[in-house]
Amino acid sequence: YSIWYRHMRVYTRNLLSNAFPPFLEPLIFLAGVGLGLGKYIVEPMGGVAYIEYLGTGLLVTTAMFTAAFECSFGTFVRLEFEKVYDGMLAAPMTVNNLIIGEMIWAGSKGFFFTFAVLCILAGFGTITLPGALLAPFVGFLTGLMFATISMLVTSFVKTINHFNFYFTGFISPMFFFSGVVFPVANLPPYIRPIAEIVPLTHSVRLVRAICTDNYRPALLLDLLYIAAFTTIVGYFAIKRLRTRLVN
Repeated sequence: YSIWYRHMRVYTRNLLSNAFPPFLEPLIFLAGVGLGLGKYIVEPMGGVAYIEYLGTGLLVTTAMFTAAFECSFGTFVRLEFEKVYDGMLAAPMTVNNLIIGEMIWAGSKGFFFTFAVLCILAGFGTITLPGALLAPFVGFLTGLMFATISMLVTSFVKTINHFNFYFTGFISPMFFFSGVVFPVANLPPYIRPIAEIVPLTHSVRLVRAICTDNYRPALLLDLLYIAAFTTIVGYFAIKRLRTRLVN
């Protein structure tokens, strides 16, 4: 809790400048692509209008990008430049608690920004409440999942510029091949299995079902995937970062 509280206090000191970009970027994308390109897509996609299809995907991509930046660049800066963790570990705190606190903070940001985008979608009239109010909890799980991935990557990174490989080669492609912009079923057969493996696909599928009230038993597999992926990757992230922090 102390790690979460510390990050919350630091973050809210410049709340407007910190929160404005993650809040505005989905709005711009939704307006530009959803309203612009959406006019030319007359057929329903996934059983809903295209702007609704796109908007529900943006809910969890916001959580993904927020958590990925927080636990890659943010963690690296606190580790190598600001030396924040040195001071924290001087207090009666274990390394595991520190790392888990970082992950929970990233998940909390995923919850907050998913809720923010949810408000935008409600303003556009593309979703119906109150069922969609469960979406921020998927945002939390998504943020937590990408926090574990990002912290595992951070444990290997030697210079901050190396994160370019992570974002350009892994995070950004996921935005386009995880069912956010178009269905995974529309991908070529040789790419489709890869799309089913990447983590964002399962978050998108879960949050879209919640927002469109399309619950089905197969969603339990998506939830199980997220839980298992987060647990396994989180274990290795903690193990790697513990070694780096102690050294």
